[in-house]
Amino acid sequence: MSAGRRPLEGIRVLELASVVAGPFCGALLAEFGAEVLKAELPGRGDDLRRMGPAEGECHYWWALENRGKKVFTLDLRHPRGQEIVRRLVPLCDVVIENFRPGTLERWHLGWEELSRLNPRLVMARITAFGQSGPRRHGPGFAAIGSAFGGTWYLNGVPELPPIRPTPVYPDYLTGLFAAFGILAALRHRDATGEGQWIDAALYESAFRVLEYTATLYGRQGVVRERGLRQHVAWPGGACQTKDGRWVAYTAPAQHLFARLCALLGQPELVDDPRFATAEARAEHLEALLQQVEAWFAARTYEEAARELEAHQVPYAPIMSIADIFADPHYRAREMIIEAPEPHVGALPQPGVVPKLSRTPGRVTHAGPPLGAHTEEILGGLLGLTAAELAALRQEGVI
Repeated sequence: MSAGRRPLEGIRVLELASVVAGPFCGALLAEFGAEVLKAELPGRGDDLRRMGPAEGECHYWWALENRGKKVFTLDLRHPRGQEIVRRLVPLCDVVIENFRPGTLERWHLGWEELSRLNPRLVMARITAFGQSGPRRHGPGFAAIGSAFGGTWYLNGVPELPPIRPTPVYPDYLTGLFAAFGILAALRHRDATGEGQWIDAALYESAFRVLEYTATLYGRQGVVRERGLRQHVAWPGGACQTKDGRWVAYTAPAQHLFARLCALLGQPELVDDPRFATAEARAEHLEALLQQVEAWFAARTYEEAARELEAHQVPYAPIMSIADIFADPHYRAREMIIEAPEPHVGALPQPGVVPKLSRTPGRVTHAGPPLGAHTEEILGGLLGLTAAELAALRQEGVI
């Protein structure tokens, strides 16, 4: 591949999705070169266009999660809109959708219909609870996914109600899992010619990142509870320095524990029976954690950082977004980029993740205005005439 080529060039994606999970999945594919055609309801568009902070006509959240795409208007509820989807599908490799189960089937746009039109099609279906099971028809957003998936229960402190995790990570995780599934399915298709569909559920993405919680309960009957120090085998946490900075540290292995003990000026703790096993550490860890907190409280951030680095104890400042913008590491890694946006100019956004050595992704533009590419897609790709487009507009289809 040439230096400017991205690995998903030549892949065309039809995005029938809104808000976060589905659009994030599409944005990831677009960053790595896929041509993503996003359909939106005429006159209204994706609800993300109206969510979160804005600057005039530019809504920041929309501009981020729909960057790099081509957008067109289409009413999928209208029979002529459904017919346009059926004409587009044979020209696409992937469809992303996040309607409730059964919705596309009612419009004759479900997997069975679309795969007949394109047997090589890969279709990602994103919902709150999946395409099967007793809760499959339930609506849901990230909050519902984190609640039913078990992560909300673990967030907070034992004395208070569970705290909703932020940001809306089940949406982002599910979009990421869906993108991974799409790439796996495309590899299978390229090897066999067979398309397939992907079932991605918000709650399952949350459940998948519960660490050892399921195994602990399944094997020992232990319900993991809220609290940062529940079932902790090694020291770690957040501490505040003398000048008010918050720092995270961790020592999750014997050699790192030895470094932490040396940092505290107590290398003998490495051989102390109270810290010899996971069970013993869990019982006696609180006193050690208090010593670490006192160590940080007696030093400025710069003083603490120098000593932590000298002892090679893993640490990082707990960063606000202002800290992130000022940080040289973020800049060196190109993790803050500027995406062109027609209303306000350049928008600061997170950079592309991950970074490929030969064919890196890039962002061509922020989320476009509603219907910006309707004529290009329906006229250029499908060959509809100006008169046909005008008639579709008159009927409210586009």
